Amino acid sequence: MARRAGLTTCVASNPWHAGLVKDGISEEQQRLLSSWLGPFEVISDHSWPMQDTTVLQLGTPDGGRYIVKASQTSHHIRREIAAYSRGMPGLEGRVPVLLHAAADARLLVTRFLPGTLVAGSNAEQDPETYRQAGSILAALHQPAGISHSYVRALKTRTGSIIKRAVSLLPRQTLEQLTVALDGVVPGPAELVTTHGDYQPRNWLTDDGEVKVIDFGRADRRPWVHDLVRLNHQQFLGNPTLSEAFYEGLGRTVESGQDRQLLRLENLNQAVGTVVWAHDVGDPVFERQGVEMVDRVLSHDAGSLTAHGEPPH
Repeated sequence: MARRAGLTTCVASNPWHAGLVKDGISEEQQRLLSSWLGPFEVISDHSWPMQDTTVLQLGTPDGGRYIVKASQTSHHIRREIAAYSRGMPGLEGRVPVLLHAAADARLLVTRFLPGTLVAGSNAEQDPETYRQAGSILAALHQPAGISHSYVRALKTRTGSIIKRAVSLLPRQTLEQLTVALDGVVPGPAELVTTHGDYQPRNWLTDDGEVKVIDFGRADRRPWVHDLVRLNHQQFLGNPTLSEAFYEGLGRTVESGQDRQLLRLENLNQAVGTVVWAHDVGDPVFERQGVEMVDRVLSHDAGSLTAHGEPPH
């Protein structure tokens, strides 16, 4: 038996094998992988801590390289399969290619997309990275119809999350969140195919070319949903980065409807971060959520501008 990146693998005289043992990979999933790929070896484990999805890089004797995602409980696998199934026209080489999928087994295989994570690299501070990321997002945002229920449903869910945060945030903050949420007026919303977690930790850079991975949170939402994380992180105090991003994206938040939708998305993701991080025992991320909440409330209930700054 040999171990690599927390994995236990069965190795005989041939270094290639068709089995692996790891928490999060079921016997059924192992059988499916073997039927799809034949003999393989585990190259590395790319799973994020405190997540319920296992992410492995595999290799096969013919030189093939693949990314496997597996879960026992997460609905993100189904979302990712659905996102690839809808297609991503014009983004060949910039996003993964789905090769095998079994939604009921919560398992998918994509072709390995070469590159290094933008997060934590010099590319994270390079405006060209954000110009390309904006351009990719414009292509990802395919029209997905008009919803007359999206705003009302998200408002209801956000209200429920605020109630779950009763012991996590000061009473005054909870009251301010409720007032801000009450100010959102339900109405029709134009939906697109959003990424759901658009930020440098899900971007790769490969010889100057930006690529996008991890579509586990992809869904049909207003386009402004994909702005929230960037506004609260990389764009704060960095107008050069945000300007490059919106140049690539080809649009900014200008209309009253877009501003209201951004306000609602900010409220939902901010308080949702606090509650989720607390539930999984991540105090650092929980603190980031608290900072998001404070920022949203201090910036007119989430009316962050295109540059991630409060309106003047």
